[in-house]
Amino acid sequence: MKQIIVLATRNEGKVRELRELLKDFAVDLRSLIDFGPIPEAVEDGASFDENAYKKAHFTAKVLGLPAMADDSGLVVAALDGAPGVYSARYAGEKAGDADNIAKLLTEMAERSDRSAAFECVISIAVPSGPALTYEGRCEGEITREPKGKGGFGYDPVFYSPELGKTFAESTMDEKNRVSHRGRALAQVAAEFDQVLKWLGQRIMEAKPPKPDHQQFEHNDWSEDKMV
Repeated sequence: MKQIIVLATRNEGKVRELRELLKDFAVDLRSLIDFGPIPEAVEDGASFDENAYKKAHFTAKVLGLPAMADDSGLVVAALDGAPGVYSARYAGEKAGDADNIAKLLTEMAERSDRSAAFECVISIAVPSGPALTYEGRCEGEITREPKGKGGFGYDPVFYSPELGKTFAESTMDEKNRVSHRGRALAQVAAEFDQVLKWLGQRIMEAKPPKPDHQQFEHNDWSEDKMV
């Protein structure tokens, strides 16, 4: 029997990516789309780790199934780690990619240290609370102007020394090979047999014991048969 794991996302691209990555394992990956409307997890953590866990545990608790979630963003050294957990809304709650990039370049205009990194944390949680955590990090630099038309988010201004170009100038395969999310997912895939065993153990531990009256009936029946 395949283990059901809910991906705490409605992003169909992310779901396809994970299903392809884990296609050789005994797992049935669902997404939030498969369960209709459910409340949104509150992502008010101070770190990617906290937010990934909040999403995974909230989803697992609401649906009663193991859940997987990720949180990621851009960390810039010269900005003391900003935009960090606010990467998606750096220029405001309703900001788009272009707005966030414009603010970042303005903040970095006079900075000589252009070093930055993309970070990703993946959390796999069970309804009772315990979770596994995987992390991926990709080092790079912030360019002085956008380059390339691919990707999304901060990809046009994130230069990867490993690729020799920005993420927006790279193919999807190139980006996935070195990206923060790609590295975190590679760790998940490498240990997924152990992940499934861990999930099975935690689910069994969380099952309530049989009611006492059932146990008494069994004991009485056994004693009668022995007389």
